[in-house]
Amino acid sequence: MITKNIKTFAASCLICSGIAAAFTACSKDFLEVNKPDGEPLEEYYTTEATLNEALTSAYAPLHWPDWDNKAYNDLTVDAEIMGDDFWVGGSDNTDNQHWHRLFNFAADGNNTLATLWGDFYSGIKRCNDAIKYSGWEGNASASFRKSMEMQARLLRVYYYNILWHYYGNVPFYLENLSLPYTAQQITADEIYGKLLPELEEIIASNVLPMRWENAESGRVSQAFAMMLYAEMVMYQNDNARYLQALAFMKQIIADNSYSLNPSFTDLWKESGEWCSESIFEINYNDDQAQRDWGDAALNAGGSVFPTLCSPNGWGGGDGWDGGNDGWGFLPMRLEAYNMYTENDLRREATCWDVRGYTYTERYQDTHIWHGKYRPQSENNKDCPTSKNLNYNNNKRIYRYAETLLNAAELLLQTNGSLSEAAGYVNEVRARAGLPALNGVTIDDIFTERHLEFCGEGKRYFDLVRAEGISGATQKASTILVPDTYGYRTNSWTASKKYIPLAQSELDADPTLKQNSY
Repeated sequence: MITKNIKTFAASCLICSGIAAAFTACSKDFLEVNKPDGEPLEEYYTTEATLNEALTSAYAPLHWPDWDNKAYNDLTVDAEIMGDDFWVGGSDNTDNQHWHRLFNFAADGNNTLATLWGDFYSGIKRCNDAIKYSGWEGNASASFRKSMEMQARLLRVYYYNILWHYYGNVPFYLENLSLPYTAQQITADEIYGKLLPELEEIIASNVLPMRWENAESGRVSQAFAMMLYAEMVMYQNDNARYLQALAFMKQIIADNSYSLNPSFTDLWKESGEWCSESIFEINYNDDQAQRDWGDAALNAGGSVFPTLCSPNGWGGGDGWDGGNDGWGFLPMRLEAYNMYTENDLRREATCWDVRGYTYTERYQDTHIWHGKYRPQSENNKDCPTSKNLNYNNNKRIYRYAETLLNAAELLLQTNGSLSEAAGYVNEVRARAGLPALNGVTIDDIFTERHLEFCGEGKRYFDLVRAEGISGATQKASTILVPDTYGYRTNSWTASKKYIPLAQSELDADPTLKQNSY
Protein backbone atom coordinates (compact mmCIF):
# COMPACT_ATOMS: atom_id res chain seq x y z
CA MET A 1 0.00 0.00 0.00
CA ILE A 2 1.31 3.45 -0.93
CA THR A 3 -0.74 5.88 1.13
CA LYS A 4 -0.13 9.03 3.14
CA ASN A 5 1.72 6.73 5.54
CA ILE A 6 4.25 5.49 2.98
CA LYS A 7 7.45 4.35 4.70
CA THR A 8 10.91 4.23 3.21
CA PHE A 9 12.39 0.74 3.25
CA ALA A 10 16.09 1.34 3.69
CA ALA A 11 17.67 -1.94 4.74
CA SER A 12 18.31 -3.32 1.27
CA CYS A 13 17.83 -0.16 -0.74
CA LEU A 14 20.63 2.13 0.39
CA ILE A 15 21.82 4.35 -2.43
CA CYS A 16 24.53 6.86 -3.13
CA SER A 17 23.35 10.41 -2.77
CA GLY A 18 24.58 11.69 -6.12
CA ILE A 19 25.31 10.49 -9.62
CA ALA A 20 29.01 10.80 -9.01
CA ALA A 21 28.63 8.38 -6.13
CA ALA A 22 26.22 6.13 -7.98
CA PHE A 23 28.45 6.01 -11.03
CA THR A 24 31.98 6.22 -9.70
CA ALA A 25 32.32 5.97 -5.95
CA CYS A 26 30.41 2.84 -4.95
CA SER A 27 32.32 -0.34 -4.23
CA LYS A 28 31.17 -3.65 -5.66
CA ASP A 29 30.33 -4.80 -2.14
CA PHE A 30 28.00 -1.82 -1.73
CA LEU A 31 26.11 -2.61 -4.91
CA GLU A 32 25.64 -6.22 -3.81
CA VAL A 33 24.39 -5.32 -0.35
CA ASN A 34 22.55 -8.06 1.55
CA LYS A 35 19.90 -7.70 4.19
CA PRO A 36 21.55 -6.85 7.54
CA ASP A 37 20.87 -10.35 8.89
CA GLY A 38 22.83 -11.83 5.98
CA GLU A 39 19.92 -13.23 3.99
CA PRO A 40 20.76 -13.04 0.24
CA LEU A 41 18.55 -10.71 -1.75
CA GLU A 42 17.43 -13.57 -4.00
CA GLU A 43 16.00 -15.32 -0.95
CA TYR A 44 14.48 -12.17 0.51
CA TYR A 45 12.55 -10.77 -2.45
CA THR A 46 10.25 -13.76 -2.87
CA THR A 47 6.95 -12.56 -1.41
CA GLU A 48 4.53 -9.81 -2.27
CA ALA A 49 5.25 -8.11 1.05
CA THR A 50 9.02 -7.94 0.53
CA LEU A 51 8.70 -7.04 -3.15
CA ASN A 52 6.40 -4.21 -2.16
CA GLU A 53 9.15 -2.93 0.14
CA ALA A 54 11.46 -2.64 -2.86
CA LEU A 55 8.76 -0.92 -4.89
CA THR A 56 8.01 1.49 -2.04
CA SER A 57 11.71 2.32 -1.98
CA ALA A 58 11.50 3.20 -5.68
CA TYR A 59 8.71 5.67 -4.89
CA ALA A 60 10.58 7.28 -2.00
CA PRO A 61 12.74 9.76 -4.01
CA LEU A 62 9.57 11.51 -5.13
CA HIS A 63 9.60 13.12 -1.66
CA TRP A 64 13.18 14.25 -1.57
CA PRO A 65 13.67 17.42 -3.65
CA ASP A 66 12.14 19.97 -1.28
CA TRP A 67 14.67 18.95 1.39
CA ASP A 68 17.10 16.09 0.86
CA ASN A 69 19.63 16.82 3.62
CA LYS A 70 21.67 18.96 1.22
CA ALA A 71 19.48 21.55 -0.47
CA TYR A 72 15.96 22.90 -0.79
CA ASN A 73 15.07 22.14 -4.39
CA ASP A 74 11.33 21.83 -4.33
CA LEU A 75 10.32 21.20 -7.93
CA THR A 76 7.67 23.91 -7.82
CA VAL A 77 10.19 26.52 -6.71
CA ASP A 78 12.77 25.29 -9.21
CA ALA A 79 10.38 25.82 -12.12
CA GLU A 80 8.59 28.94 -10.92
CA ILE A 81 11.71 30.98 -10.23
CA MET A 82 12.59 30.71 -13.91
CA GLY A 83 9.13 31.84 -14.99
CA ASP A 84 7.26 35.14 -14.82
CA ASP A 85 4.90 34.80 -11.84
CA PHE A 86 7.17 34.76 -8.77
CA TRP A 87 10.34 36.32 -7.41
CA VAL A 88 12.95 34.20 -5.63
CA GLY A 89 12.82 36.04 -2.30
CA GLY A 90 14.58 34.74 0.81
CA SER A 91 16.70 36.94 3.03
CA ASP A 92 18.67 38.49 0.12
CA ASN A 93 20.01 37.58 -3.30
CA THR A 94 22.64 35.27 -1.81
CA ASP A 95 20.09 33.15 0.09
CA ASN A 96 19.94 29.88 -1.89
CA GLN A 97 22.04 31.69 -4.45
CA HIS A 98 21.59 29.00 -7.08
CA TRP A 99 17.91 29.96 -7.32
CA HIS A 100 18.79 33.61 -7.83
CA ARG A 101 21.33 32.74 -10.50
CA LEU A 102 18.85 30.47 -12.29
CA PHE A 103 16.19 33.17 -12.05
CA ASN A 104 18.54 35.55 -13.86
CA PHE A 105 19.63 32.91 -16.41
CA ALA A 106 23.18 33.23 -15.07
CA ALA A 107 23.65 29.77 -13.56
CA ASP A 108 26.90 27.81 -13.72
CA GLY A 109 28.25 24.49 -12.51
CA ASN A 110 28.48 25.79 -8.95
CA ASN A 111 25.04 27.41 -8.98
CA THR A 112 22.55 24.94 -10.39
CA LEU A 113 20.01 22.36 -9.21
CA ALA A 114 22.77 19.98 -8.18
CA THR A 115 20.82 17.72 -5.84
CA LEU A 116 18.02 16.88 -8.29
CA TRP A 117 20.62 14.89 -10.21
CA GLY A 118 21.36 12.64 -7.26
CA ASP A 119 17.75 12.46 -6.08
CA PHE A 120 16.40 11.17 -9.36
CA TYR A 121 19.31 8.97 -10.34
CA SER A 122 18.78 7.38 -6.95
CA GLY A 123 15.18 6.86 -7.99
CA ILE A 124 16.28 5.31 -11.29
CA LYS A 125 18.64 2.97 -9.44
CA ARG A 126 15.84 1.86 -7.13
CA CYS A 127 13.45 1.37 -10.05
CA ASN A 128 16.04 -0.82 -11.79
CA ASP A 129 16.31 -2.89 -8.62
CA ALA A 130 12.54 -3.27 -8.35
CA ILE A 131 12.26 -4.32 -12.00
CA LYS A 132 14.97 -6.91 -11.50
CA TYR A 133 13.43 -8.29 -8.32
CA SER A 134 10.00 -8.53 -9.96
CA GLY A 135 11.40 -11.18 -12.30
CA TRP A 136 12.82 -13.43 -9.61
CA GLU A 137 11.16 -16.70 -8.66
CA GLY A 138 9.09 -16.69 -5.50
CA ASN A 139 5.64 -16.81 -4.01
CA ALA A 140 4.29 -13.57 -5.44
CA SER A 141 1.58 -13.89 -8.07
CA ALA A 142 2.30 -13.21 -11.71
CA SER A 143 -0.17 -10.33 -11.74
CA PHE A 144 1.50 -8.69 -8.74
CA ARG A 145 4.92 -9.01 -10.33
CA LYS A 146 3.71 -7.55 -13.61
CA SER A 147 2.09 -4.62 -11.86
CA MET A 148 5.26 -4.06 -9.85
CA GLU A 149 7.37 -4.12 -13.01
CA MET A 150 5.15 -1.61 -14.82
CA GLN A 151 4.98 0.74 -11.85
CA ALA A 152 8.76 0.73 -11.55
CA ARG A 153 9.25 1.22 -15.29
CA LEU A 154 6.78 4.11 -15.31
CA LEU A 155 8.42 5.74 -12.30
CA ARG A 156 11.77 5.40 -14.05
CA VAL A 157 10.43 7.24 -17.10
CA TYR A 158 9.11 9.97 -14.79
CA TYR A 159 12.48 10.37 -13.07
CA TYR A 160 14.24 10.57 -16.42
CA ASN A 161 11.57 13.03 -17.58
CA ILE A 162 12.51 15.46 -14.79
CA LEU A 163 16.22 15.13 -15.59
CA TRP A 164 15.43 15.58 -19.30
CA HIS A 165 13.37 18.72 -18.67
CA TYR A 166 16.10 20.38 -16.61
CA TYR A 167 19.42 19.01 -17.86
CA GLY A 168 18.52 17.65 -21.29
CA ASN A 169 21.74 15.79 -22.05
CA VAL A 170 22.22 13.16 -19.35
CA PRO A 171 23.66 9.69 -18.75
CA PHE A 172 21.15 6.96 -19.59
CA TYR A 173 20.93 3.37 -18.45
CA LEU A 174 18.16 0.83 -17.84
CA GLU A 175 20.19 -1.68 -15.84
CA ASN A 176 22.30 -0.77 -12.84
CA LEU A 177 25.94 -0.28 -13.59
CA SER A 178 29.06 -2.31 -13.04
CA LEU A 179 32.66 -1.15 -12.99
CA PRO A 180 33.60 1.60 -13.76
CA TYR A 181 30.05 2.69 -12.83
CA THR A 182 29.63 5.22 -15.62
CA ALA A 183 26.97 5.50 -18.30
CA GLN A 184 27.13 7.26 -21.64
CA GLN A 185 25.78 10.79 -21.66
CA ILE A 186 23.40 11.15 -24.60
CA THR A 187 21.58 14.12 -26.09
CA ALA A 188 18.16 15.34 -25.03
CA ASP A 189 16.66 14.16 -28.32
CA GLU A 190 18.20 10.72 -27.80
CA ILE A 191 16.80 10.58 -24.26
CA TYR A 192 13.36 11.37 -25.66
CA GLY A 193 13.81 8.74 -28.36
CA LYS A 194 14.48 6.09 -25.73
CA LEU A 195 11.78 7.08 -23.23
CA LEU A 196 8.80 7.40 -25.56
CA PRO A 197 8.86 3.80 -26.85
CA GLU A 198 9.23 2.64 -23.25
CA LEU A 199 6.24 4.74 -22.24
CA GLU A 200 4.21 3.49 -25.20
CA GLU A 201 4.96 -0.10 -24.23
CA ILE A 202 3.88 0.51 -20.63
CA ILE A 203 0.59 2.05 -21.76
CA ALA A 204 -0.04 -0.68 -24.35
CA SER A 205 0.41 -3.37 -21.70
CA ASN A 206 -2.74 -2.07 -19.99
CA VAL A 207 -1.50 -3.60 -16.75
CA LEU A 208 -2.03 -0.56 -14.55
CA PRO A 209 -5.54 0.63 -13.67
CA MET A 210 -6.82 3.95 -14.95
CA ARG A 211 -7.23 4.88 -11.29
CA TRP A 212 -6.23 3.01 -8.15
CA GLU A 213 -8.61 2.38 -5.29
CA ASN A 214 -8.41 5.00 -2.55
CA ALA A 215 -6.35 2.74 -0.30
CA GLU A 216 -3.64 2.65 -2.99
CA SER A 217 -3.64 6.37 -3.81
CA GLY A 218 -0.08 7.38 -4.58
CA ARG A 219 0.73 4.63 -7.06
CA VAL A 220 1.32 5.58 -10.67
CA SER A 221 -1.58 4.65 -12.93
CA GLN A 222 -2.52 4.29 -16.59
CA ALA A 223 -3.87 7.85 -16.52
CA PHE A 224 -0.55 9.06 -15.05
CA ALA A 225 1.29 7.34 -17.91
CA MET A 226 -0.97 9.00 -20.48
CA MET A 227 -0.49 12.44 -18.91
CA LEU A 228 3.27 11.93 -18.81
CA TYR A 229 3.14 10.89 -22.47
CA ALA A 230 1.25 14.04 -23.47
CA GLU A 231 3.59 16.24 -21.40
CA MET A 232 6.70 14.83 -23.04
CA VAL A 233 5.28 14.83 -26.57
CA MET A 234 4.07 18.42 -26.23
CA TYR A 235 7.36 19.59 -24.70
CA GLN A 236 9.27 17.97 -27.56
CA ASN A 237 6.82 19.50 -30.11
CA ASP A 238 6.61 15.99 -31.58
CA ASN A 239 3.74 16.49 -34.01
CA ALA A 240 4.04 12.90 -35.25
CA ARG A 241 2.73 11.78 -31.85
CA TYR A 242 0.11 14.51 -31.31
CA LEU A 243 -2.79 12.34 -32.49
CA GLN A 244 -1.77 9.54 -30.14
CA ALA A 245 -1.43 12.00 -27.24
CA LEU A 246 -4.87 13.39 -28.09
CA ALA A 247 -6.32 9.88 -28.13
CA PHE A 248 -4.92 9.29 -24.64
CA MET A 249 -6.44 12.53 -23.36
CA LYS A 250 -9.82 11.57 -24.82
CA GLN A 251 -9.52 8.14 -23.22
CA ILE A 252 -9.11 9.77 -19.80
CA ILE A 253 -11.98 12.16 -20.53
CA ALA A 254 -14.27 9.29 -21.58
CA ASP A 255 -13.43 7.31 -18.45
CA ASN A 256 -15.66 8.02 -15.45
CA SER A 257 -12.72 7.88 -13.04
CA TYR A 258 -11.94 11.59 -13.35
CA SER A 259 -13.83 14.87 -13.38
CA LEU A 260 -13.30 18.48 -12.34
CA ASN A 261 -13.72 19.07 -8.64
CA PRO A 262 -16.67 21.48 -8.28
CA SER A 263 -14.66 23.90 -6.12
CA PHE A 264 -11.23 25.13 -7.20
CA THR A 265 -10.58 26.39 -3.68
CA ASP A 266 -11.32 23.02 -2.11
CA LEU A 267 -8.74 21.35 -4.35
CA TRP A 268 -5.98 22.71 -2.15
CA LYS A 269 -7.35 21.53 1.17
CA GLU A 270 -6.42 18.19 2.69
CA SER A 271 -9.98 17.11 2.01
CA GLY A 272 -9.34 17.83 -1.68
CA GLU A 273 -6.41 15.44 -1.95
CA TRP A 274 -7.04 12.52 -4.27
CA CYS A 275 -10.43 13.93 -5.24
CA SER A 276 -12.05 13.18 -8.59
CA GLU A 277 -9.74 15.68 -10.30
CA SER A 278 -6.49 14.24 -9.03
CA ILE A 279 -4.58 12.05 -11.47
CA PHE A 280 -1.34 12.04 -9.48
CA GLU A 281 -0.09 13.59 -6.27
CA ILE A 282 3.07 13.07 -4.24
CA ASN A 283 1.87 12.12 -0.78
CA TYR A 284 3.04 13.97 2.33
CA ASN A 285 1.86 13.60 5.91
CA ASP A 286 2.45 15.37 9.21
CA ASP A 287 2.35 12.35 11.50
CA GLN A 288 5.19 11.41 13.85
CA ALA A 289 7.69 13.99 12.52
CA GLN A 290 9.08 11.43 10.12
CA ARG A 291 11.19 14.12 8.50
CA ASP A 292 13.57 15.81 10.87
CA TRP A 293 16.77 17.81 10.74
CA GLY A 294 19.59 15.42 9.99
CA ASP A 295 19.60 12.03 8.30
CA ALA A 296 15.90 11.50 8.82
CA ALA A 297 15.15 14.26 6.31
CA LEU A 298 15.07 11.59 3.61
CA ASN A 299 12.24 9.78 5.37
CA ALA A 300 8.79 9.89 3.89
CA GLY A 301 6.83 12.41 5.89
CA GLY A 302 5.87 16.03 5.49
CA SER A 303 6.72 18.78 3.03
CA VAL A 304 8.84 21.84 3.77
CA PHE A 305 7.42 23.78 0.81
CA PRO A 306 4.81 25.72 2.86
CA THR A 307 7.64 26.89 5.12
CA LEU A 308 9.74 27.96 2.15
CA CYS A 309 7.02 30.02 0.50
CA SER A 310 5.56 31.98 3.41
CA PRO A 311 6.21 35.28 5.24
CA ASN A 312 8.69 35.48 8.08
CA GLY A 313 7.76 36.68 11.56
CA TRP A 314 4.06 36.01 11.07
CA GLY A 315 2.25 37.12 14.20
CA GLY A 316 -0.62 34.68 13.78
CA GLY A 317 -3.92 34.88 12.01
CA ASP A 318 -5.62 33.67 8.84
CA GLY A 319 -5.30 30.06 9.96
CA TRP A 320 -1.58 30.01 10.65
CA ASP A 321 0.22 30.39 13.98
CA GLY A 322 3.34 31.43 12.09
CA GLY A 323 6.18 32.71 14.19
CA ASN A 324 9.61 32.72 12.57
CA ASP A 325 9.04 29.61 10.46
CA GLY A 326 8.25 31.41 7.21
CA TRP A 327 11.39 31.74 5.11
CA GLY A 328 10.09 34.25 2.57
CA PHE A 329 10.88 32.45 -0.69
CA LEU A 330 8.71 32.69 -3.79
CA PRO A 331 6.77 35.92 -3.21
CA MET A 332 4.23 36.36 -5.98
CA ARG A 333 4.65 39.15 -8.49
CA LEU A 334 1.93 41.78 -8.50
CA GLU A 335 1.54 41.16 -12.22
CA ALA A 336 0.56 37.55 -11.52
CA TYR A 337 -2.09 38.63 -9.04
CA ASN A 338 -3.39 41.26 -11.43
CA MET A 339 -3.78 38.86 -14.36
CA TYR A 340 -6.87 37.44 -12.66
CA THR A 341 -10.15 39.26 -13.15
CA GLU A 342 -12.17 40.10 -10.06
CA ASN A 343 -14.68 37.35 -10.77
CA ASP A 344 -12.11 34.59 -11.39
CA LEU A 345 -12.63 32.18 -8.50
CA ARG A 346 -9.06 30.90 -8.87
CA ARG A 347 -7.47 34.13 -7.67
CA GLU A 348 -8.18 33.74 -3.97
CA ALA A 349 -6.95 30.15 -3.87
CA THR A 350 -3.85 30.87 -5.95
CA CYS A 351 -2.81 34.18 -4.37
CA TRP A 352 -2.51 34.53 -0.60
CA ASP A 353 -2.96 38.28 -0.31
CA VAL A 354 -1.71 39.53 3.06
CA ARG A 355 -1.50 43.22 2.27
CA GLY A 356 -2.56 44.83 5.52
CA TYR A 357 -0.77 42.28 7.71
CA THR A 358 2.46 43.18 9.49
CA TYR A 359 5.40 40.78 9.57
CA THR A 360 9.15 40.74 8.88
CA GLU A 361 9.55 41.64 5.24
CA ARG A 362 12.24 39.82 3.34
CA TYR A 363 13.86 40.28 -0.06
CA GLN A 364 11.48 41.03 -2.98
CA ASP A 365 8.46 40.87 -0.66
CA THR A 366 5.14 41.80 -2.30
CA HIS A 367 2.77 40.76 0.53
CA ILE A 368 1.24 38.23 -1.87
CA TRP A 369 2.25 34.61 -1.43
CA HIS A 370 1.68 31.17 -2.87
CA GLY A 371 -1.91 30.35 -1.95
CA LYS A 372 -2.19 26.76 -3.14
CA TYR A 373 0.48 25.51 -0.76
CA ARG A 374 0.33 28.22 1.87
CA PRO A 375 1.02 27.15 5.46
CA GLN A 376 -1.92 26.50 7.74
CA SER A 377 -1.67 25.23 11.28
CA GLU A 378 -4.14 22.44 10.63
CA ASN A 379 -1.76 21.02 8.03
CA ASN A 380 0.98 20.13 10.51
CA LYS A 381 -1.04 19.80 13.72
CA ASP A 382 -0.26 16.07 14.09
CA CYS A 383 3.50 16.62 13.98
CA PRO A 384 5.12 16.64 17.46
CA THR A 385 8.39 18.31 16.38
CA SER A 386 10.14 19.84 13.35
CA LYS A 387 6.77 21.12 12.24
CA ASN A 388 8.32 23.31 9.57
CA LEU A 389 9.50 20.18 7.72
CA ASN A 390 6.26 18.27 8.05
CA TYR A 391 3.29 19.92 6.41
CA ASN A 392 0.84 17.42 4.97
CA ASN A 393 0.22 19.30 1.70
CA ASN A 394 0.34 16.78 -1.13
CA LYS A 395 2.17 17.91 -4.25
CA ARG A 396 -0.26 17.97 -7.16
CA ILE A 397 1.44 16.72 -10.32
CA TYR A 398 -1.37 16.02 -12.80
CA ARG A 399 -4.97 17.22 -12.58
CA TYR A 400 -7.94 16.49 -14.84
CA ALA A 401 -8.07 20.19 -15.71
CA GLU A 402 -4.77 19.66 -17.51
CA THR A 403 -6.22 16.72 -19.39
CA LEU A 404 -8.94 19.01 -20.76
CA LEU A 405 -6.52 21.78 -21.71
CA ASN A 406 -4.08 19.29 -23.25
CA ALA A 407 -6.91 17.89 -25.35
CA ALA A 408 -7.92 21.36 -26.50
CA GLU A 409 -4.39 22.27 -27.51
CA LEU A 410 -3.80 18.97 -29.28
CA LEU A 411 -7.04 19.41 -31.21
CA LEU A 412 -5.78 22.74 -32.49
CA GLN A 413 -2.40 21.26 -33.33
CA THR A 414 -4.01 18.43 -35.35
CA ASN A 415 -6.66 20.51 -37.15
CA GLY A 416 -9.38 18.96 -35.03
CA SER A 417 -12.74 20.37 -34.04
CA LEU A 418 -12.52 23.96 -32.85
CA SER A 419 -15.87 23.70 -31.09
CA GLU A 420 -14.70 20.59 -29.24
CA ALA A 421 -11.51 22.37 -28.20
CA ALA A 422 -13.52 25.37 -26.98
CA GLY A 423 -15.78 23.02 -25.04
CA TYR A 424 -12.87 21.59 -23.09
CA VAL A 425 -11.49 25.05 -22.30
CA ASN A 426 -14.92 26.28 -21.27
CA GLU A 427 -15.31 23.45 -18.78
CA VAL A 428 -12.26 24.82 -16.97
CA ARG A 429 -13.46 28.40 -17.29
CA ALA A 430 -16.95 27.57 -16.00
CA ARG A 431 -15.48 26.11 -12.81
CA ALA A 432 -13.55 29.38 -12.41
CA GLY A 433 -16.75 31.42 -12.79
CA LEU A 434 -15.79 32.85 -16.17
CA PRO A 435 -17.94 33.17 -19.31
CA ALA A 436 -17.56 30.74 -22.19
CA LEU A 437 -15.40 31.49 -25.21
CA ASN A 438 -16.96 31.06 -28.65
CA GLY A 439 -13.70 29.82 -30.10
CA VAL A 440 -10.16 29.29 -28.90
CA THR A 441 -6.65 29.94 -30.18
CA ILE A 442 -3.31 28.62 -29.00
CA ASP A 443 -2.87 31.87 -27.08
CA ASP A 444 -6.26 31.40 -25.39
CA ILE A 445 -5.21 27.98 -24.19
CA PHE A 446 -1.85 29.21 -22.93
CA THR A 447 -3.61 32.01 -21.07
CA GLU A 448 -6.00 29.53 -19.49
CA ARG A 449 -3.09 27.28 -18.49
CA HIS A 450 -1.38 30.31 -16.97
CA LEU A 451 -4.43 31.12 -14.84
CA GLU A 452 -5.23 27.52 -13.92
CA PHE A 453 -1.76 26.23 -13.07
CA CYS A 454 -0.09 29.34 -11.66
CA GLY A 455 2.31 28.20 -8.95
CA GLU A 456 2.26 24.52 -9.98
CA GLY A 457 5.59 24.51 -11.82
CA LYS A 458 4.21 24.42 -15.36
CA ARG A 459 4.39 27.99 -16.65
CA TYR A 460 8.14 28.11 -17.36
CA PHE A 461 8.06 24.90 -19.37
CA ASP A 462 4.99 26.13 -21.26
CA LEU A 463 6.90 29.24 -22.30
CA VAL A 464 9.90 27.18 -23.40
CA ARG A 465 7.88 24.72 -25.50
CA ALA A 466 5.93 27.62 -27.04
CA GLU A 467 9.16 28.54 -28.84
CA GLY A 468 8.32 25.72 -31.26
CA ILE A 469 4.58 26.42 -31.61
CA SER A 470 3.33 28.42 -34.56
CA GLY A 471 0.85 31.08 -33.50
CA ALA A 472 1.93 31.19 -29.87
CA THR A 473 2.98 34.65 -28.72
CA GLN A 474 3.65 33.75 -25.08
CA LYS A 475 7.18 32.47 -25.59
CA ALA A 476 10.18 32.28 -23.28
CA SER A 477 12.22 34.57 -25.53
CA THR A 478 9.59 37.32 -25.40
CA ILE A 479 8.30 36.92 -21.83
CA LEU A 480 11.42 35.97 -19.85
CA VAL A 481 13.35 39.21 -20.37
CA PRO A 482 14.80 41.90 -18.06
CA ASP A 483 12.15 43.33 -15.77
CA THR A 484 11.48 46.93 -14.83
CA TYR A 485 12.43 46.24 -11.20
CA GLY A 486 16.02 45.42 -12.04
CA TYR A 487 15.89 41.91 -10.55
CA ARG A 488 16.18 39.99 -13.81
CA THR A 489 18.85 41.57 -15.96
CA ASN A 490 19.30 38.78 -18.52
CA SER A 491 16.97 37.31 -21.13
CA TRP A 492 16.12 33.70 -21.81
CA THR A 493 17.71 32.35 -24.98
CA ALA A 494 17.60 28.94 -26.65
CA SER A 495 20.92 28.08 -24.98
CA LYS A 496 19.18 28.39 -21.61
CA LYS A 497 16.74 25.52 -22.25
CA TYR A 498 18.92 23.10 -20.28
CA ILE A 499 20.54 24.20 -17.05
CA PRO A 500 24.20 23.54 -16.21
CA LEU A 501 25.31 20.21 -14.80
CA ALA A 502 26.86 20.46 -11.36
CA GLN A 503 30.62 20.94 -11.36
CA SER A 504 30.94 18.16 -8.80
CA GLU A 505 29.51 15.69 -11.33
CA LEU A 506 31.87 16.91 -14.05
CA ASP A 507 34.80 16.51 -11.66
CA ALA A 508 33.70 12.98 -10.73
CA ASP A 509 33.18 11.85 -14.33
CA PRO A 510 35.43 13.59 -16.89
CA THR A 511 33.41 12.06 -19.75
CA LEU A 512 30.43 14.28 -18.93
CA LYS A 513 30.00 17.31 -21.15
CA GLN A 514 28.69 20.57 -19.69
CA ASN A 515 25.61 22.14 -21.25
CA SER A 516 26.25 25.38 -23.09
CA TYR A 517 24.46 28.05 -21.07
